[in-house]
Amino acid sequence: MFTTQVVRFTVKTQPDILALRHQVFTLEQGVSAELDIDGLDDNALHCVIYSDKKIVATGRLLTDGHIGRVAVLAAFRHQGLGNTVMKSLMGEAKKRGDSQVFLHAQISALEFYQKLGFVSYGEPFLDAGIKHIAMLKTLK
Repeated sequence: MFTTQVVRFTVKTQPDILALRHQVFTLEQGVSAELDIDGLDDNALHCVIYSDKKIVATGRLLTDGHIGRVAVLAAFRHQGLGNTVMKSLMGEAKKRGDSQVFLHAQISALEFYQKLGFVSYGEPFLDAGIKHIAMLKTLK
């Protein structure tokens, strides 16, 4: 059973969110841990999904409408958790009055974001050594 919450980056949530991101971004994808910790977490809204009191998926929404740091532990992928994280964060953006959200998608996840209504723009670029593309979604 999964439980989804939108939380702030607090003493309680920070260690588990960072541990999950370290597992996915640093250990699996080879991204430097220093690149993940960018000083923007404290002001962001974070969606976390728990399974048995353990965070298994997360993502964040920055104050400017940027969605990022979407990560799901490998054992929990292909169960719709990434979709749940995204819909939760888009819902939060809409509630606070944002007219659009944007992200920098890894090319390998392009289709996932397109299914959620995101449209790519600009040219692909490297971020942390991984090919990305900018994407935008207008909120209704």
